[in-house]
Amino acid sequence: MTHDPTCIFCKIARGEIPAKKVYEDDKVFAINDINPLAPVHILIVPTAHVPTLMDLPDNQFDLVGHVFRVAAQLAKERGIAAQGFKVFHNVNDWGGQRVFHMHFHLIGGKKFNE
Repeated sequence: MTHDPTCIFCKIARGEIPAKKVYEDDKVFAINDINPLAPVHILIVPTAHVPTLMDLPDNQFDLVGHVFRVAAQLAKERGIAAQGFKVFHNVNDWGGQRVFHMHFHLIGGKKFNE
């Protein structure tokens, strides 16, 4: 597993920065976003450091499927699955990415217009 010593998500994965994880397994962990866009806003973060989706090796794309499986589970647990929710990943600066460690947003608990 690779890590970046300066990356905030790597520091959380290593336990150097305390965070209340709402989910964790051997591939990903999930935490509540500190600047939520909706009543439910959870970040699903691969444990290994991969800067963006564009950097994910071809032989590791099953990780994305795992993220969506975890998102579905968390949506059910948080009671937002039936009404609907969003899962998204920002890629690079123009895509809105601010932390360059691949992570996915699960948001719900309100109606979205787009």
